[in-house]
Parts: sequence; C-alpha cells; structure tokens
Amino acid sequence: MPVFTIDPEDARDFDDAIHIRRLGDQWEVGVHIADVSHYVAPGSALDREAFKRGNSVYLPDRVLPMLPERLSNGVCSLRPDEDHLTKSVIIRFDQAGRPKSHRFAATIIRSHFRLTYREAYERLQRPPQDQLDHFLHQAWKIASALRERRFNKGALELDFPEVRVRVDQSGKAIGLIKEENDISHQLIEEFMLLANEIVGRETKNRSLPSVYRVHEDPDPEKLLEFRELARLHGLTPGDLSQKREMQRFLRSIAGRPDEGLLKVSLLRSLRKAIYLPVPLGHFGLAKGDYTHFTSPIRRYADLIVHRTFDALLSGPGVGRVRLVSSSRLEEVCEHISTTERIAADAEREAVRLKKLEYLESLIGRPHRFEATVLEVRNYGLVVEVPDALITGLIHVSSLGGDFFVYDGAKQQMYGRRTKFTLGLGDVLEVGVARVDRFKQQVDFTFVRKVPRQVETDGSKNAGNRRRNPRERAHEQKVGR
Repeated sequence: MPVFTIDPEDARDFDDAIHIRRLGDQWEVGVHIADVSHYVAPGSALDREAFKRGNSVYLPDRVLPMLPERLSNGVCSLRPDEDHLTKSVIIRFDQAGRPKSHRFAATIIRSHFRLTYREAYERLQRPPQDQLDHFLHQAWKIASALRERRFNKGALELDFPEVRVRVDQSGKAIGLIKEENDISHQLIEEFMLLANEIVGRETKNRSLPSVYRVHEDPDPEKLLEFRELARLHGLTPGDLSQKREMQRFLRSIAGRPDEGLLKVSLLRSLRKAIYLPVPLGHFGLAKGDYTHFTSPIRRYADLIVHRTFDALLSGPGVGRVRLVSSSRLEEVCEHISTTERIAADAEREAVRLKKLEYLESLIGRPHRFEATVLEVRNYGLVVEVPDALITGLIHVSSLGGDFFVYDGAKQQMYGRRTKFTLGLGDVLEVGVARVDRFKQQVDFTFVRKVPRQVETDGSKNAGNRRRNPRERAHEQKVGR
C-alpha cells in the first residue's frame, strides 16, 4: 500500500500514517495508528508509569515522554522504510467523499514517505507531478469534503496559529516560527477525527468499557459575559447558545485585527473538554460519539481505547482482551483529565518563558514587530504581536512627541496638540523595550502607526484586513 506520514519537521514520535487507493468507483483510505498496546501490557511497570504520567509533555527544549524513548521514538514510531505494528481503521468513500463503510484490522505497515507539513503543503499547492502528489491531492479532496460537512453540522472554527520557539543545542531561544493551520494540517486532522469518531461509535454500540472525549454544551452565563466583551469591540453577537449563531459570529470576526483576542475569549467561555466513560458528545467538533484513538504514543487515553479496539477485532489471532473495569474507568478518566490540564499549563508556561527569553535577546539589536492594539487603558496600550503570539504594554509615557489623553468611551488615546490617535484595532510597528521574565511581562516602544490598507474589491471588510501571515514572514526574512 502507498503508506505515508505527515508530521512537524522536528517530530520524532510518529503516531499515525495513512494510505489512499482507488477501488473501482470508490476510494479507500487507511488510517494506521502505532500499536503501542502490543508492547505495553495492562498492569506492567510500563503501564503503571504511563498511567501516572498520563501523557507526554512537549516543552520548547525537551520532551518528557509518557513512554521510554526506545518505544516512543523507536519501536512504536512509524518511521519510513521499517515494518511496524499498527491498529487500522480502513474506510471506503464514494466519489463525493462520503464515507460508505469501514473495517478494523491489526496490521503491519511500512511507510514509504515521511513528509513534513511544509513539504505536503508545497505539493498540494502545485499540480500533481508524481504518484505521491496524486495521492495527496485525492486525500485532500476527500478531507476537504469531510471538513465541509463537519462545519455544516455545526463544528466551530476555533483553530489558532501556533508559534514554536526555536532553540539551540544548549536550549537557548534563538527564534520564533509561526505555524498556520493550513491544508496540510487539515488533511491529516480530518482523517484522524473521522477515525476517532468511528471507533467511539463502535465501542458505544458494543457497550464496551472505554474512554470518550467529551466537550459539553457551554454555560449560558459564561456566554453572556462574552457577549458583553464583544460589545466593547463594537460587535453585536446574537444568541451564542445556538451553534449556527456562534458560527456566524466566528465568520464575522475573520480577518479582524482583534480576531485572536476574541477567539481566545470565546474559547475561555466554553467548557473544557475532558475524558469520561460515557459518550456525551463533543460540542466543538459537532460529533456525538467521539474518543481519542490516534495518539497512543503520547496519550494514555488512546492506549486504553486501543485495548478496547482489540475487542472490536474478529478473526484468528485475537485472544482474550483485558479491559479496564467499568467501576475504575471514572477514576481513570478523572486522573488523565487532570494530567492533561497540568501538561497543557506547563507547555504554555514554558513557551511563554522561552518567547520572553528570545524577545529579551533583541533589546539593543535592530528589530521591528507589527502589533495590534487589543485594549486601551489610561496608562497605555495593550498590544499583541501576531508573529510571536505574545501581548505586552506600550506605556503612555513612551509614546513621545505629545501629551496623550485617554478616551475610554472611544477606546482611544489622542495627542492633545497633534490630535494623533491610537486606538483599538490599530496596527503599529513596535520594538522591545524591557522584559521582566519573573513577572512574565514585556514592554514595547512605539515606532509608528501602520496605515490601514484599502481593499480594491469593494468588500465590506475593506481597510480592516491585514496582510497574509506568509507575506509578513517573507518580508521579515528578506530583512525588512
């Protein structure tokens, strides 16, 4: 089979691979997941330590793996040109990209191609030139159809760009890399989501004890608080408890300078996704029966589901399966939900500290960032640097050239003599003035206000759109 993987450039643990091939008037897509459960027996020392950790933790300068590296980066990792044991969900699609049937299998795969997201994106941007290009283009055609139907069912577009910190061999931050959720990411994402849903549905239908990923409906009071914030930004969202209205709102803020702030605030108003032993559905993904199956190298929840998956298999060679008892599942779910929150907090904290370390290294060196004004306060401007995904303050005393007056009603500051205004949503050029790593704060200096670009297509968002992130990255690369 033409099996391949798509992962970040610096990935070492490859959980998943896919293949795609034509069968008559249908297409077959195989989602192949590393068979960690073959090597980690229930109740073993490996299993006890994996449960204790709950998940791998990815920090900018190191990984704290859930499993020993001999497993996570070696035996289990789906490296190219090597045979590896996998659990597979093999799905048949019609010509319109609708799933028609599926089957489960315990398999051995050999990955033929190890692609990075960047390489996959470049291949998807050009006409197919070789066999792998044809596979990728057809896979994206099916994935994009899955994605469209998912959003038609009410899924929320809450994806955010990510900024990775590049470090040297000693762990010192030396650069920032912004990654967008482009079509190469979405291609893999859609097939993983579908495999998770199919496995979750089958374990529920068979009444097998298992773990589900649950995202409950939002708290109405939290949504009301968010609506008040949205009004401060000049927006009038409707009844956000209705998914269609929430989708409409998310579309309306796309491209706004404050889009990131509003998305983060909306996300905080929603409940956190957790693990439960019952399938209560996933609000954000608009899926009823959903589990985590596709990352057993780095999540204990997926390892549990893989053991349940064994019970879904039939045929010779499948012995008696040892499952987690239903009475213990609730305790297990609570534990791995807690370890996940701890890991996520640690990862965010570590990334922020490394970003501050990098920004501090720029002080006294030529540099410029574009920043968007998120808030206007009487003592200065709170701004976000999109290319670093970090917020900081431009203190009013550093604006210079005039005496600036705070206008809270208009969310502006204006020069008393020049009438020069700085307000919510303005794009500024800034430099790093001071970094306090202990308080995790950064102060910026104001360089200039970037003129709003005027669109020529007559669209209603004319003047509010910012340049494409890839164009900005290119300008910085060539020394702007």
